[in-house]
Amino acid sequence: MSVAKRLGLFAGYGVEMEYMIVDRDTLQVRPMSDQVLQAEAGHLTSDVERGAMAWSNELVLHVLELKTNGPAPALAPLAQMFHSEVVRVNQLLLPFNAMLLPSGTHPFMDPFSETKLWPHEANEIYEAYNRIFNCQGHGWANLQSTHLNLPFQDDGEFGRLHAAIRLLLPLIPALSAASPVLDSAVTGLLDTRLEVYRKNQQKIPLIAGEVVPEPVFSEANYQSQIFQPMFQAISLYDPEGELQEEFLNSRGAIARFSRGAIEIRIIDNQECPLADIAIVTLVSEVLKKLVAQSWSSYEEQQQVQTVGLAAVFIQSLKNGPLTEVADAAYLRHFGLGQEKATVQEIWDYLWQEVQQEQAFTPEISQAVEVLLRQGCLSLRILKFLGPNPSLEKLKAVYKILATCLSENKLFQP
Repeated sequence: MSVAKRLGLFAGYGVEMEYMIVDRDTLQVRPMSDQVLQAEAGHLTSDVERGAMAWSNELVLHVLELKTNGPAPALAPLAQMFHSEVVRVNQLLLPFNAMLLPSGTHPFMDPFSETKLWPHEANEIYEAYNRIFNCQGHGWANLQSTHLNLPFQDDGEFGRLHAAIRLLLPLIPALSAASPVLDSAVTGLLDTRLEVYRKNQQKIPLIAGEVVPEPVFSEANYQSQIFQPMFQAISLYDPEGELQEEFLNSRGAIARFSRGAIEIRIIDNQECPLADIAIVTLVSEVLKKLVAQSWSSYEEQQQVQTVGLAAVFIQSLKNGPLTEVADAAYLRHFGLGQEKATVQEIWDYLWQEVQQEQAFTPEISQAVEVLLRQGCLSLRILKFLGPNPSLEKLKAVYKILATCLSENKLFQP
């Protein structure tokens, strides 16, 4: 997004969804994103543009990213637009007996023997990551997310948006957790993807920080408090400076000053685009109210420290909607007057506050209701699986999820 075309708050939405490529029968990962991109473009490439949508490669060869081609004016139409791209990719994969698989993690992939990194253009960045961090583990090779990019026009808008995102970030995994299984076993976490994500660069802790970003509300302070310490910490391992860019930042929401947007990265990929778009719409509408200071002032929002937010975030990876928030001051930022509440209660209340907004079509509202009444995708998967599922049962539920993706329908066991 060039400076001349910078959009103001909530004037556009960038959405990205990462999907696994797997065998239609065995569900083994198939490292062939390059072949899909080549089949569509007619030549080897890392990106394909298809009008308002685009496809691109990822670090690993069995993952393909589908995304808006620049900012979209509204979220609601994207549920169908992403689904059309899924249908097209699956058409290209059919001759290979392969298909796209949704959700936050592959349930039984062995990343140490099955990971193949993208070997083509621009792979020097991936090679640098691999050299420093060894990208063979789940934290690199097996985590699929949905990203929401929200624009800001200037420093003032950046500060207000960043303040709002910091407040809401700890509540999002309870809605979006979709990774309860790893290495063929139920992990005991609802959001296993975020647990491995927050630990995958522990060699250099400044890269991810506490995942919930620091209370920083201007570009100058972001540079001095987040970027520069991070770049300095990695420079010992990255003498060529290949990774000393904005993309190195692995917090749960990252500032992209080069394109005037903040990218929210903590949403697990869902079973179908309708579910992803329901989540990002709900998140976006609540953020609008926070930015508009509907419940608390910007000055008050800036005072919230990271430690309390990070504690709720980490607890939610295991407990999801049952996570207890016993912080009356935090709850007041959302207009809640009680001393404590579960994350489920907070989302029920927030849904009441925003559900009349125009962004919620009947279809999206229905999807939000499924998430709030039947639980996040992890809870619905676990309802089907039970505590000690066999490999056959795992394959059965993930094949159902692949069908949900191909039909753009939520999983309701």
